[in-house]
Amino acid sequence: MHWERLLDQPLFGVRRSGRYLVADLHEPHVVLSTSVRNGGQVSHVRYLLNHQSCEGTAHHARHGIITGAGLDAYHDVVCGEAALPADCTAVMGTAANMNYVAIAREADERVTVTAVVTAGVEGNATAAGEPASWRETEAGIHKVPAYDGTINTMVLIGQPLTPGALARVVVTMTEGKTAALQRLAVPSKRHIDLATGTGTDQFCVAAPAAGAMVLTSASPHMKLGELVGAATRQATMEALRWQNGLEASYTRGVFHALGRFGIKEATLFEDIEPLLDVPDLELLRKNVKAAFYEPLVGAAAYALATVCDRVRYGTISDAVAADAMVQQAANLAANLAAQVHRWPEFRSTLQPHASSGVKTLVLHALALGWSQKWRASY
Repeated sequence: MHWERLLDQPLFGVRRSGRYLVADLHEPHVVLSTSVRNGGQVSHVRYLLNHQSCEGTAHHARHGIITGAGLDAYHDVVCGEAALPADCTAVMGTAANMNYVAIAREADERVTVTAVVTAGVEGNATAAGEPASWRETEAGIHKVPAYDGTINTMVLIGQPLTPGALARVVVTMTEGKTAALQRLAVPSKRHIDLATGTGTDQFCVAAPAAGAMVLTSASPHMKLGELVGAATRQATMEALRWQNGLEASYTRGVFHALGRFGIKEATLFEDIEPLLDVPDLELLRKNVKAAFYEPLVGAAAYALATVCDRVRYGTISDAVAADAMVQQAANLAANLAAQVHRWPEFRSTLQPHASSGVKTLVLHALALGWSQKWRASY
């Protein structure tokens, strides 16, 4: 295999070849990982291997190898392909492309943290605590569909850690990953909430086994925790930018803000057609990006989504929920129409739809705003 060197440090190096990404540990490390073999906390692992195990959609050949031989045997297959010793390698798998890996380094005096992340959230983003689609019993794990989405994270610490600090790195690393998803407003693919991760996320955390200074805490109150959170957040956002096109400014639109409430680009025109006359509908078709990615329209869409969440969570009482949502829907219509002075009129027009559900309210707001944009009332 031809290996490309991505990073060389005294304690470790990172290299890539095709579907494989390897972190070589140059001296003994304590490693905590989700690897099927050599997983948990161990001291004999010398290689951290991330690899693309399949394409994201309709690719079953590798899945057949995994299910036919079993995950433990698949570990041997993958290590053999990458020419690594199976007994001292921790393995992660994903549908993400290794060419989209993101590496972020943070440092504070002698403390260094490197995060190496591949990430995809197109089909598998989840919110912790939402209903699951499978369970493990004595009879095994019930078969479920494969989803395109995994966030695989390597975190390499430059100093030794106590066992408790090593475990705390996992907490802070996970919070950093979730912070990236929150900044990008990534929705769950199975529920209405924003995502906290994916259902197949994996990690490898490594710290030298010995050294002059042993760190005792990775809490966000400590510099080590700050570095872990910042590096993981930065690398996760960068990986999602390349894998899924989730650059922050691209998430400003109506569909990203309100997609989890049913406002989908693929079905919008079918949904909104009964609410617009033919000339307005055709003009909207030809200007959909300009209309629905306009920054103040996006701001109003996110404000409405936030109010809807607060209603669901009980922050806003049922007694005022409909009024709170219709007020934000009026902002959406007024900003789309570029006529904020007509907000009271739009609020009154939308009031009959206040209790009709979020999707219906939003569709009426969008139709109202667009239909009035070129029918100015001054």
